[in-house]
This record gives sequence, C-alpha cells and structure tokens, in this order.
Amino acid sequence: MKHKIYALALVGMATVLWSFTSKTDNKYFEISKNIEIFTNVYKELNTWYVDDLDPATVMRTGIDAMVAALDPYTVYYSESQIEGYRQTEGRYDALGAVVKLIDDYPTIVEPFENSPAVRAGLKAGDQIIAINGESAQGRSTEDVTSVVRGVPGTTVSLRIRRPGEKGEQDITLTRGEVAAPNVPYSGLVDKGIGYIALTTFTQNAGRNVSNALRDLKTDDPDLRGVVLDLRGNGGGLLREAVNVSNVFIDRGEEVVSTRGKVPERDQSYSTRQEPVDKTIPLVVLIDKNSASASEIVSGVIQDLDRGVLLGQRTYGKGLVQNTRDVGYNARLKMTTAKYYIPSGRCIQSVEYENGEPKDIADDRRAQFTTRNGRVVLDGGGVKPDLVIQEKPVPEVLTALQEQDLIFKYVTDYCLRHDDIGDVESFRFNEFDDFVKYVTRSGFTFQTSAEKALADLERGITEPALTSRLKGEVRQIRTAIDADKESHLERYRAEIVEAIEMDIVGRYYFQNGKTRQRLKNDPELREAISLLQDGKAYSTLLK
Repeated sequence: MKHKIYALALVGMATVLWSFTSKTDNKYFEISKNIEIFTNVYKELNTWYVDDLDPATVMRTGIDAMVAALDPYTVYYSESQIEGYRQTEGRYDALGAVVKLIDDYPTIVEPFENSPAVRAGLKAGDQIIAINGESAQGRSTEDVTSVVRGVPGTTVSLRIRRPGEKGEQDITLTRGEVAAPNVPYSGLVDKGIGYIALTTFTQNAGRNVSNALRDLKTDDPDLRGVVLDLRGNGGGLLREAVNVSNVFIDRGEEVVSTRGKVPERDQSYSTRQEPVDKTIPLVVLIDKNSASASEIVSGVIQDLDRGVLLGQRTYGKGLVQNTRDVGYNARLKMTTAKYYIPSGRCIQSVEYENGEPKDIADDRRAQFTTRNGRVVLDGGGVKPDLVIQEKPVPEVLTALQEQDLIFKYVTDYCLRHDDIGDVESFRFNEFDDFVKYVTRSGFTFQTSAEKALADLERGITEPALTSRLKGEVRQIRTAIDADKESHLERYRAEIVEAIEMDIVGRYYFQNGKTRQRLKNDPELREAISLLQDGKAYSTLLK
C-alpha cells in the first residue's frame, strides 16, 4: 500500500510540475511527461511484477543509470554513503599510508613520511589483523579506510602481523593530519638545469614550487633551465593550479575560466603575485595520468608559449563538480561547469569508454592558437609539443606486480638489509635470488599471445578445420611457451628498475623514489638536452 501511495505522490508531483512550467517552456513539459511515465512504470511493476520489489533498490538503479549516462564524475550518494563521501572531502584524517588487500588481509603498502602511521611504528608489509578488536580479514581497502579515519587526536587500535616476527602485536594509532609532500624532491639534475617534482595540487603547492625554484637559483646562480615534472599528478585544488602557474607567468594573466549553464556563475581566475621567474626556459613533463589541475598548468604554459611540454597527451579532465542536497540526507555530486584555458580551448575529453577518456583523432578536435600563433587542439587533454612515445610495460612485470610478488620480495629483502646506503649509489644486484623467489612462489601468468590463441581455439568449431589445424595450433603453443620462459630474463632491466624503486621507497619514502626514478629517466634526459639547446627550444615555441 505504501508503494502505491509513493507512486501516486510522484504522479501528483509531476502533474504540479507540468501545470507550473508548461506555460513557460515546452522543455519542461517533456520533463514532466517523462517523470509521469517513470512513475507509471514503477507503479505497474510494483503492482504486477512476480516478486516483491525493494523501492530503494529499484530507484537507486534508475538514478545510477541516469547519472552514468552523463560523465564519470557525476555521482549520487545515498544516505548510507554520505559518511564515506564526507571523508573524501577531507573532513576526516586517516593513517597516512597506502593500504591494499594482500593474502586476504589489509596490508600497509606505502606509509607516508612523518604520517600518523609512521609515528605509530607501522611499516610496509605489516598486515592489519584486527581494527578496534574486530577482524579485518577480507575487508576491502575502503572498509579499512572508513574505520581508521576519524577526528584528529582520537585513537584507533590495530593488531598487526609483521613479516619476520613471531606472533602479533597491538599498535595504538593517534589520528592526525596527513600531509604527503606535494614537492617530494627538487634539485640540480645537470649543470645549469634544475628539476622540480610536483605530485599533487594540495595546500601550498604553489608556495612549495616557488620556494624550490628560488632554492635552485640560489644553488646555481647560472641556472639555465628548469624541468617541472607533472607526470602522474592527478590534480587537486584549483587555486593551487593558479598559484603554480603564477611561479612562471606574469601577474594579472588569466589562467583558467569556468563556464556552465548559468552565465552568472561563470568565473575567471588570474594570477595575483609577481612571478619568481618569467623568462627562464621551462620544460613541463606530462603523461596520460596528468589530470585536472596538472592539465590547467601545462595548458597555460603551452597557451602562453611560456615553456615546452614534453611526454604524452594528458588525461582529459576539465570539469567542475559541485554538490547539491537532494533530500533525505542524500547528495548529488554533479558537473556544473567546464574549465577553459587562455587560448579558449577546453581540455575535457568528450568521449568515454568503460568510464575512461577515449582518444579522439586530431582531425575531430577544434583548433585554437597560442599567443605566438601555434595551433593547439581541444577536446581530449593537452598534447605535448614534443611527443615521447610511452614505453610499454612488459606483461611479465604487470603480472608480478598484480600478484604482489615484487612487494613481498622487497619486504623480505628489507628484513635482510638494515641499510642500503645513499640513493644515488644504490643498485640491486640480487636478481638471481629474486628469480628463485618467484619460482618458489609458483608464479604463472598468461601472455596476450596465449589469450589470443585460446580465443582462436574457442572460435574453431568445424570438425574438419579442428583436425587440420590441431598440429599448427600445437606448434604455435610450443613456440609461445618457449618464448614465455625467457620473459623474466628478457625484461630483467625493467623488473630490476621496479624492484629498486620499491626498495628505495621503503628507506627514503617519496623523496627517495623520485630520486631513484631520475637515475634512469629517458624523458628527463630529453628535457635536459632540449634546455641545453637554446635554438631547438626556441624553435618549438615559434
């Protein structure tokens, strides 16, 4: 009976909406008509469908389908999800570590330097067995995070199991602010060439980049160029995108504007301070994981011809989200505007596949021009001035990482090594030991060639063809197996690089990982070479 009353109320609401709006705009008639159809469909299902319906589930399905038809960033949060949503807004503080479910237990993968986790004594490899006396077995990362997060100064009790130690131990963690450094490393990478890594646009990102550049100019008064690394930077605060841009461009320059359906709410954001240096040659490193605020900064640098972008096309997120209360403690986070950078282009991707931006051919993207008249494109991220093809990740390395074998081996390695010396001289020379470890673990993986062959075998249904091709398929499989056996050795360099990165991170956190990455970074070498060749640099900006 209550379902019928609910449905009738919706019909009544639709009728009122129609009577109020149809006089002013035919579009609202379409809205009210379809609301009425929606409620009628629900009413018929509720009355005649063979099984009893849960109204919350049915309606949630409809709402999810509605927002999914828009963009991946428009999301509905029910009353039960609001607590988790508030935590993502930053109202609560967490333990300050990356947590992943490994071997059915939440495991500390990467603690942040000076975080509550590190202050409590947690280490990478620690398994969380219980939280506040309740078993953590099988609990997802989201579950663990929601329990551990809380008001700063309060405590949470963790029972952990540490590799290399017998039994379990209890740790009391005091919640506090988690401030992973947004500039984990800056320094000279060659004679006259400085480097600044910016990993996220959190609070004070602009100030930290500014201070890093000033320190570089102090360390080398003859500084000839700077590399700003935005690879893997997923964005953050809009105001910090403006502040970071301001380090390199004049006061009063428009950085970004937002435009939506309501013109009165459109806004423009310009720089307010004097730049640290508006003339020093600048190369910005970007990749497919540079998103949002990273794309604003790199796009501004390109549009104003202030520097050269090097790497791969960025992610393509140029949307503004705001939240609205929709009743009964539920909220709707929705896209209300798009970002536009100085040339007038929007960096937002216009096509998606499985929730991810889809590449769009250049001939389908609108053309704009930079201050110097160079042609740039919209509708799918920021394309670098100098494209460096992304190095493909070997399938064997992906499999090792997905099965957490590198992580587990490094945990064991660190138990046997109290110290690794300084980052710059560190080398991992125990690859044979790693291979033995992997072999003992029973490591297996399937290559793309194996998957393709399996698909081929499933697609062959004609008996005569099956018989005739059986021999050929067997030969191909033998060749694939022989090739697969050599993958560990063939991709030794890539695997060692991943192992070294993990090892260094255990001892020196993000600062060390950044320094380790720079030791063998072809894109950084290309950036240094470009900054050392003034003619080539200038030519790219003409």
